Amino acid sequence: MAGPTTAERGERRRESSGPPRPRRFRRPTVRTIVITAVLLVVLGGAVGWLLYGSDWLRVRSVSVSGTRVLTPAQVREAADAPVGEPLISVDIEAIEAGLKKKLPRIDAIEVTRSWPDGIDLKVTERTAILLVQNGDKYVEVDDAGVRFATISRAPKGVPLLELAVSHSGSSAASLRRFGEDRLVREAVRVAGRVPAAVARDTRLVKVRSFDDISLELSGARTVAWGSGEKGADKARALTALMKAAPDARHFDVSVPTAPASSGS
Repeated sequence: MAGPTTAERGERRRESSGPPRPRRFRRPTVRTIVITAVLLVVLGGAVGWLLYGSDWLRVRSVSVSGTRVLTPAQVREAADAPVGEPLISVDIEAIEAGLKKKLPRIDAIEVTRSWPDGIDLKVTERTAILLVQNGDKYVEVDDAGVRFATISRAPKGVPLLELAVSHSGSSAASLRRFGEDRLVREAVRVAGRVPAAVARDTRLVKVRSFDDISLELSGARTVAWGSGEKGADKARALTALMKAAPDARHFDVSVPTAPASSGS
């Protein structure tokens, strides 16, 4: 009997190389469903016990980083972390809020869980831009105008802030319009724009009104700055003016397009 012809063999190959038949979906049996459910319950219970019931994942240590003036011990005490409690149940937001309330020197705080048994506290402290003298004490003021700490000794390189606002005339009107806090923020704004070389010599920032802020430098020199507006322009004008008139004692950059100097 003759075998298949060449054409028949080619037709068979085309049929055999066609797309495979799709497999029929088999529904899981009741037994499979029950076993899977039991395994999930057991696994969930084991994870829950590990997180909340075991001694492996409980708070045992609290580490502190980023402090400059504050000590790690002060931060740990203020944090009042729940040592011995499950790490998963630690209220991170509550610790952050408590630290900021108890330690106003803290500008920002990052609290994180450090598995398996630690809490990390990363502190960013406020930096004093100006000082307000209060008797024999000094109140530190940061770059946002926040008065955050009272100290007994003035830190080196931080100028004093003097609110020389009178209760009559334009000065009093400025105080009524803007309020003391706004005037303090404007003084901070000015202090932040003073060129670095001048900032090192700045001893006092005096505020008479919103538009009348001046600097007292070492060597009996003064700078009439005006308001905090156009701070970058005023800084450039002051730098150029001091180079052009190094022996001058009084500089006026309140109008940065028309700076002036006098005295020698």
